Amino acid sequence: MTRLTRRSLLVASAGALAAPAIGQGAWPSRPIRLVVPFAAGGSTDVLARLLADEVSRALGQQIIVDNRAGAGSTIGTGVVAAAAPDGYTLLVSVVSAFSVGTTLYKGRIDWHPDRSFAHVGMILRTPYAMIAAAASPVRDLATLAAEARRTNGGLSVGTSGVGSMPHLAAIRYARAAGIELTHVPYRGGAQAVQDAVAGNIPLAFDGLAGTTTFLRNGTARGVAVTSPARLPDFPDMGTFAEQGFPDLTIDGWAGIAAPAGTPRPIVERLAVALRDAMRVPSIVERYRGIASDMGELFLDDMQRFVAREAEIWAPVVEASGAQPA
Repeated sequence: MTRLTRRSLLVASAGALAAPAIGQGAWPSRPIRLVVPFAAGGSTDVLARLLADEVSRALGQQIIVDNRAGAGSTIGTGVVAAAAPDGYTLLVSVVSAFSVGTTLYKGRIDWHPDRSFAHVGMILRTPYAMIAAAASPVRDLATLAAEARRTNGGLSVGTSGVGSMPHLAAIRYARAAGIELTHVPYRGGAQAVQDAVAGNIPLAFDGLAGTTTFLRNGTARGVAVTSPARLPDFPDMGTFAEQGFPDLTIDGWAGIAAPAGTPRPIVERLAVALRDAMRVPSIVERYRGIASDMGELFLDDMQRFVAREAEIWAPVVEASGAQPA
């Protein structure tokens, strides 16, 4: 789906939202908890906090961010799935839990990506970037493969954890390239990126949004990006597709969800507040700064999207052979 098409969907989906019929004094009457299934400091966490501040103002109640990292973001996701459906516990839903984790951690989780949640809307859509430190000999996928062969599998890549989409993508790339990479799981992508920039690990694979600061200030080099075409902000970073790996044209995403059974008027009011928050000029500028798209799907459209994503990625995860920690 092109970015132009996605933005058109945003207009159509957001335009369909209207103020729900809910008593202004009924909800919320106390602070709301927003569970982020990553460690603090990553791009998704930062964006979620900015949006939470705007939505808080609209609702007249504080939104408290609660970071619950671990197990491919399925731990924090499970916390919300089990919470009371009263509108006071929300989730930053992420691709690693809903598209990958449901298959990777099958038998260990007791929630379903569709039936266990009332999806409010999408807050982020971004490709993934493989980066190295600016001084690294790795400049593109060809030099990456050469370095991996030279070190006999000693080249490591950091990601946000086992079961994350970058982990899965790294497995697919290494197999297709006929090389070995050592996976180094972190509790959040921000930590992996910082270690790669510092030269503590050779590579990091994370959402583009989490790498833009380092790519722009010259402390990191973009090795490859999973977007379908080169990005205007980073024209020197080649795509996986143009470097011979078309199957690695993928997007990451994040959204906001509530436990299934949350009253529809509450979910609708949240969707309206979320849509309005993403229109605030300072938030729009933040999206530009991380070279990413804002969400384009709300309510039923988001619900269908999440269900479909889980179905699409299940066979891919199974075929990857990835194993949970």
